[in-house]
Amino acid sequence: MSAGGVRENGHAERTAVYVYGIVTADVEPEPHARGIGDPPAGVAIVRHGDIAALISEVPRDRPLGTPDDLTAHARLLDGTAAVAPVLPLRFGGVVSDSDAVDNDLLAPNYDEFRTALTELEGRAQFVIRGRYAEDAILREVLDENADAERLRTEIRDKPEDATRDARIALGEIVNQAIEAKRAQDTRRVVAALGEVDATVRERQPTHEEDAAHLAVLIDLSREDALERALTDLGEEWDGRVRLTLLGPMAPYDFVTAREPTG
Repeated sequence: MSAGGVRENGHAERTAVYVYGIVTADVEPEPHARGIGDPPAGVAIVRHGDIAALISEVPRDRPLGTPDDLTAHARLLDGTAAVAPVLPLRFGGVVSDSDAVDNDLLAPNYDEFRTALTELEGRAQFVIRGRYAEDAILREVLDENADAERLRTEIRDKPEDATRDARIALGEIVNQAIEAKRAQDTRRVVAALGEVDATVRERQPTHEEDAAHLAVLIDLSREDALERALTDLGEEWDGRVRLTLLGPMAPYDFVTAREPTG
């Protein structure tokens, strides 16, 4: 019986099929691999020629998109990306059964998916984030901007209500200065990756003190070189910017499989 199919007694199955991503057909889910759900569902695979889809069963009436779902979705895809090329569905998709996965997702997009997987062979995404040390970046802005230093002196030890305009003006100067530094420091990170041969995508900052936020696609054989480059830059920025590296992960910022329908 296919997932989400019909029971032998003729009653409609109460499950559908959740699709995580597209992989090469030689991928075999680990026996301990788990997907979304409570308890987490086992992971299966639907093959079509040289490509396949990672799937699991879900109750048809179950709401999707909880934080636990997103964590499980990413965990499965990121674990796969460490050992095999994968085209992620960013938040997954649901179809009626495994036949629909084959006929409505894999077959119509076969050439596109196979080409993309070939291009991703041996590669994975990493995310680089730099976060300014609050005291250090504020001191830097004040040292470089006389107006900011003047406003800081003006509001020091005075009631907030009495210095509202000055505080707003100082905040605007600081924010603009950090935006300019973020652009400059992002370019510095990209330059530091020159020998890593990375494909780079800039991400939007998620915090006002972000110094850089980048997704990079590299050959997994260059992971050590990536770590060395960031270690060297981290030493240069010691006490000013804290760099973190996440990955390997699925290449969400570079390629995603189109959502299934049906």
